[in-house]
Amino acid sequence: MPTTISESEAQTRLRDKAEAQLQAGATPASSQGAMGIDALRLLHRLSSNPDHAEDALKLLHELQVHQVELDLQHEEMAANEQALVEDLRLYRTLYDCAPLGYLLVDFEGNILQGNPAAAELLELAREDLEGHSIDTLLLAQSRPRLRDLLQRVGRSGAGEGCLAETGGYARATRLLQFLASLPPGGEHILLACCECASPDSV
Repeated sequence: MPTTISESEAQTRLRDKAEAQLQAGATPASSQGAMGIDALRLLHRLSSNPDHAEDALKLLHELQVHQVELDLQHEEMAANEQALVEDLRLYRTLYDCAPLGYLLVDFEGNILQGNPAAAELLELAREDLEGHSIDTLLLAQSRPRLRDLLQRVGRSGAGEGCLAETGGYARATRLLQFLASLPPGGEHILLACCECASPDSV
């Protein structure tokens, strides 16, 4: 079971790692021009006085350790950012290339977002999904079923499903199965949909 590392423990580990790098002869990656003018002036003043030369060396060491710590933190942030970019790319691919239709709707059934499969099932361009009420894309007799589904899922948070028909107005009738769930946060409803084999099963 993973343990939570406290901020002080993380800081201690970071300092130990920085100290080890300096002892191994590594110089801070961003050391050129990294020290401020005030710090350099103070070091020069301390090192010019034999009584304070030791203090100057200690201060220089602290500055170097701090710079290595900053470099290590920067490297970690860059690695985390790259991992997040890769995760986002993966989930975007899964969403856009999924064989099932995915819709994010509000509790009234207004479409907030949808993937290409959902747009194809509802016979709309993907850019036309947003703002559309899903009610208007269903046959009149199917609308109450989907509205009831959204209300039940909104109240209970449990995943449920229903069948509904799209089409009409010279469009071929399609029987779709909708599965609804409440994502974390519960602000919207996620609808997954796919085409069923036969309208006779409604």
